Amino acid sequence: MKRHRTLLATMSLLVSAAVVAPAAFADPPPHAPAHGWRKKHDPYYVGYTGRHWSDDYGIRDGRCDRDHVATVLGAVAGGAIGAAVGNDDNRLVAIMLGAALGAVVGREIDRDMDRSDRACFGHSLELLEDDRRVRWDGARSGMLYSLTPGSRFERNDKVCRRFTLVRDFDGRQIKKNGSACRTGDGDWQMIRS
Repeated sequence: MKRHRTLLATMSLLVSAAVVAPAAFADPPPHAPAHGWRKKHDPYYVGYTGRHWSDDYGIRDGRCDRDHVATVLGAVAGGAIGAAVGNDDNRLVAIMLGAALGAVVGREIDRDMDRSDRACFGHSLELLEDDRRVRWDGARSGMLYSLTPGSRFERNDKVCRRFTLVRDFDGRQIKKNGSACRTGDGDWQMIRS
């Protein structure tokens, strides 16, 4: 009888292990980091114009990794901001071009933004859904940017988006609403609304 109970307990343990084991091979939960399966199949790495991006730089999680963006931009030596590289993934990060940046968001914000800030800005416009906010630390210590892309529209056959940009620095907040249009593969340019 004792031997029979031991055999039943062992069989029960094996059946339990067999039932639980397949769960280890299931897809990761939505909150898991974007490694492996999720990084390759996550639809949010596709810009709303259909462009596939190899990295979201933390934007989907609401915090642009400015240091990672700076490293990527620094690796593209000698070219324009967000310059082309080889192979199929020919853009590293979407970028906000600065020609009319100051006219739309103000000279003070324009003066303080560097290439990494503009890349966080442009890549957020490229990847974020409407009304989802992303934040990042600015180039200067204590500076924080918050961007909320809004509704989309077309102008002169270009895809455009409205946005709200907030810059906090030294206890002072500047909030600007504006619009930008996609002028090329990952290039965004400010427009006057």
